[in-house]
Amino acid sequence: MHAAGSQLLVLINDSVSTARVESGKLDLDALQRESRTLLDLIIGYGELCQEEADGKGHASFIADLKKIHKAAKTLLGLLNDTEFLRPLTAKIGKRSLTARSDLGAGATTSIRPLNETTAPGAQSLVGFILVVDDNEMNRDMLCRRLERQGHTVLEAENGRKALEILESVKVDLVLLDILMPELDGLQTLELLKANQSHRYTPVIMLSALDELEDSVVRCIEIGAEDYLPKPFNPVLLNARINACLEKKRLRDHEQAYLEQLRAEREKSERLLLNVLPKSIADRLKQGESTIADSFSDATVLFADLGGFTKLSSHVPPSELVRMLNEIFSKFDWLAELHHLEKIKTIGDAYMVVGGLPTPRADHAEAMAEMALDMLKVVTRLDSGDGRRFDVRIGISSGPVVAGIIGSKKFIYDLWGDTVNIAKRMEELGQLGAIQVSESTYEHLKEKYLLEPRGKIEVKGKGKMTTYFLTGRKPVAAA
Repeated sequence: MHAAGSQLLVLINDSVSTARVESGKLDLDALQRESRTLLDLIIGYGELCQEEADGKGHASFIADLKKIHKAAKTLLGLLNDTEFLRPLTAKIGKRSLTARSDLGAGATTSIRPLNETTAPGAQSLVGFILVVDDNEMNRDMLCRRLERQGHTVLEAENGRKALEILESVKVDLVLLDILMPELDGLQTLELLKANQSHRYTPVIMLSALDELEDSVVRCIEIGAEDYLPKPFNPVLLNARINACLEKKRLRDHEQAYLEQLRAEREKSERLLLNVLPKSIADRLKQGESTIADSFSDATVLFADLGGFTKLSSHVPPSELVRMLNEIFSKFDWLAELHHLEKIKTIGDAYMVVGGLPTPRADHAEAMAEMALDMLKVVTRLDSGDGRRFDVRIGISSGPVVAGIIGSKKFIYDLWGDTVNIAKRMEELGQLGAIQVSESTYEHLKEKYLLEPRGKIEVKGKGKMTTYFLTGRKPVAAA
């Protein structure tokens, strides 16, 4: 208050000095504009000091503060009064001053004294507010008022500083002055709204100018939530702040709800993809009720853990489940590695297919690689008491039908002669070995080592020639 008063005294003495009046260089627009800014600061700080003095028990200061407050308001009224300034304008014969002069470029901001901080019956919300204004005294006074209302306040002296703050701090509202050096309010608003992280941060534009309608429209078009000319009514400002904070609170709740829905949807997606291949799940979501597809050539593998049934009779159930989970989790990882589709597990048996639901030419080779890897995985495991596991694997290639079974607890399953033969290859195989049918042999014979087993009796098929897959052929040196 003292600093503003001293500046006001110097300003008036200089602006209406005898030399200026006699020379005709009296600038009443500048006098009114600059005096108005300083008087508004004195009035605003005076009222804040009255409130603090009353709240802290310094009653002896209140009378003097009221005198200062009243004198400042009186002088402000006189400066805005055309009749009061008419003698000066007549003397210099320059121009008459209208009641509302155009406060053009270069005007500094001002804040009207606070009569009532909230409208009757209004409930104030509190938030994290960034005040952006190049006038330090205006920033200070506005920050003080906002803090007294319970808000947490940050301040920035220009647009660039405001953008820097917003990169590291999330705020609920920005109060942004339009006229600022280096980066004005409109430019700052454009950059802020162009940033996806700040696009929905509400902004109230403030200006000391009597802005034209198109300026207001421009602010709203860019994305400002509201616009207030200064000097503004504190009750109106508080109402606008409350409206913006309430709108942001509702949007934050909406975003939190949408994020929760998204997380639940992703969870449901993961659960569905644990049961079905992605392409099949997508078809179900698109409304297909019956899914059954024929594939002319695919490769099916069955694997069974030898000795596991006997082991279950004297191993605690929890330990049995742990061992099965460890083995089958490694099998699942191998299926993903080789881009094969796990179909199901039944007890200690594991079923996987290659070449569907997305056809691929190398399905038999991919299955051969997985089978060889499965043998390695099982031979490295033991039951914990020294007993080692063995696995029996059977593979067959040919046409299959694949589709969805059931409407509740549904599964994706396979049917056809190829499936039955693959199961027989596993059942009639040997522990620690991979038995393949003749159809699979035809797919693999050029790149893999296969030992003829001869003909074996297969239920429902009679005598069939089978082979043991033992490895990949060495690559010939160039």
